[in-house]
Amino acid sequence: MSWVRVWLHIVFSTKNSLSFLNSNNIRKIVFEHISQNAQEKEIRLDSVGGHKEHLHCLISLGREQTISKVSQMIKGESSYWINSQKLTDQTFRWQDDYWAASVSKSHIDSVRNYIFNQEHHHKNIPFGEEVDEFMKKQGWRFLEG
Repeated sequence: MSWVRVWLHIVFSTKNSLSFLNSNNIRKIVFEHISQNAQEKEIRLDSVGGHKEHLHCLISLGREQTISKVSQMIKGESSYWINSQKLTDQTFRWQDDYWAASVSKSHIDSVRNYIFNQEHHHKNIPFGEEVDEFMKKQGWRFLEG
């Protein structure tokens, strides 16, 4: 039997960073649905949260799961579900890209708290600045093409 424990912090942005998740009620409904869907698909989703134009997930990958496949399952199904429930005025879409970084066991609680406190966090820091901070912390940079 294989034993795997790989923690990931994954961030998804809405298409063009539009504020589709613009109310606490919509966010609550979407986050609950994503949690339920993840459980049904055997995705070990520990935490989910976000703000108007993005979503954070803390996930422990299963032994046959990839970041790409898990991200696709969460984004694809949730996008379909949000549109079928008519939760937004426009057609809902996630950005094609995502950010993912490994999380050490010693940082799980701080990442979990960060995810659950997105509402408070974004009273002071816009999403664009959060992206810049995340990329700088990971040593990433946008590649101009």
